[in-house]
Amino acid sequence: MDPKTKLNGSCLCGSVRFSAQPKSNNVDACHCVMCRKWGGGPFFSAGCGDAVNFEGVENITVFNSSKWAERGFCQKCGTHLFYRLKHEEHYAIPIGLFDSSNNWVLTEQIFIEQKPAFYSLGDDTKKLTGAEVFDQYTKK
Repeated sequence: MDPKTKLNGSCLCGSVRFSAQPKSNNVDACHCVMCRKWGGGPFFSAGCGDAVNFEGVENITVFNSSKWAERGFCQKCGTHLFYRLKHEEHYAIPIGLFDSSNNWVLTEQIFIEQKPAFYSLGDDTKKLTGAEVFDQYTKK
């Protein structure tokens, strides 16, 4: 996918719409406890940097889930809209919110040590522990 390609999407009820420019067609799966509590399973997302524009912002509620990140959701239907790093303007948008499939490819699983034993993703992906993920951000 060309990183200049803008994709559209919305929440379940349509109160929040967005356009975003994913950096690639790569999908990340996060197995951390917070993501699994947030959505009931792994968080499948596309990294969009700060190239995200929302319509219906009055319907977005933000939850500060940690010192470094926040999670947004539609206050009308509860749809999870984004995970955002506060200091880097990095948005991770749930794959299921985009209007089209656009040939997504699962490429990376993070917080792999927190993945429960009852499921397994069959794709051959890069697998990072939580420590390895945090290490990537502290080396910048």
